[in-house]
Amino acid sequence: MKKVKALLAKCLLVIISLNLSLIGLGGLVKADNRPFYPMKARSAYAMDAQTGQVLYEKNAKKTYPIASVTKILTLAVIEQDIRDHKLSWNQKIKISPDVAQMANDPRCSNVQLNAGESYTVKQLVDSMMLVSADGSTEALALADAGSTAAFNKKMQRLAHQAGVHDAKIYNMVGLPNSYMGVHALKNVDKDAENLFSARDLGMISKYVINKYPETLKITSTKFANFDVSKDQKEHMVNINALLPQNGAAPKDWNIDGLKTGNTDEAGKCIVSTGTYNGRRVIVVALHTKGDWNDQSKMQKEFYEALSNNYQLVPLNSMKALPKNLRTRHVVHAKKQHSTGIKLAAPTAAWLPKNANWQQARPSFHLDHDHRSMTGQLAAPLKKGERVGWISIHPAGMPTMKIPVQSTKTIQKALF
Repeated sequence: MKKVKALLAKCLLVIISLNLSLIGLGGLVKADNRPFYPMKARSAYAMDAQTGQVLYEKNAKKTYPIASVTKILTLAVIEQDIRDHKLSWNQKIKISPDVAQMANDPRCSNVQLNAGESYTVKQLVDSMMLVSADGSTEALALADAGSTAAFNKKMQRLAHQAGVHDAKIYNMVGLPNSYMGVHALKNVDKDAENLFSARDLGMISKYVINKYPETLKITSTKFANFDVSKDQKEHMVNINALLPQNGAAPKDWNIDGLKTGNTDEAGKCIVSTGTYNGRRVIVVALHTKGDWNDQSKMQKEFYEALSNNYQLVPLNSMKALPKNLRTRHVVHAKKQHSTGIKLAAPTAAWLPKNANWQQARPSFHLDHDHRSMTGQLAAPLKKGERVGWISIHPAGMPTMKIPVQSTKTIQKALF
């Protein structure tokens, strides 16, 4: 009986020790494979915009309808064509009866547009991004490309530039095909909606923010007036509840974009971005659970859980990592049979507060092109050539891959 009691006591001490170590790694994580803050959504993805470190993912590579989140890509096409002098911010666009019908459809999000009236590109863009005006979006795309199909090709091309190749695009608005009236695609199902993955939207958002930084000036604007006609103005209030001083603004973060969306099939969708101590994070959630306010509350809690329980740790050289990762044996070498390993570039990673690199369980992995049949690093090598990556496993987050290079040029043996 005494031996049984002693064994139980030892087991209890092990359990307590494990719990304490997990508290020391941030307090929100029960096990490495559990996210630090699970988002209540059908699909979700969060990333550090500078390093690409994935902070969270859930069904992140499966494509789903995305509703008006589409307009992030629509805006990027417009911004590119302004740079190419195909459009200008002050250019006026005359509203056709068909577009006016969309703009005044009670099923859609809109500011009023009157047939025969002209509005500047800047007015239409502001209404598209602040209050998700569908008629304004259609007016911009048709003025830019002439038809839905032609603008879709521009959107697809820009998505490819952002590294997205699996998206299906049916219109610039994000509504079902049938809502587009005379501008709907022919021979396409009336219920067809744009399909993107949460990861796609993260990559597109990162691309758009980097290439078109003026985007954030637009999406962070809280209020703007829209001149419907000479005698009528509409006051627009940005529907992003995460913006500073708004009800869902996360503490210590400066949220400055991007877009929400909602259709019956897509559900409530949101892509947001903001900075903490100058560090930008992008968060995507598709088909969120609960009401409209719940999705903003969920993202607010995600941002705050990240900054409360994790910190950004710089990695400037391999010296911060275990010694066994800093050199590799090289087979099939003519003379030298080992090389140092260095970072392809200085980087940083979000780690649980009080955690070190050892606790992130770093390990070395070879690229296939440099792997021998026995799984070892093989010559020839060039100094500065990528040979593989270091994977790290921050508790509560997906694995991060950090590219590494050879420090030596090593010739291959003839025999």
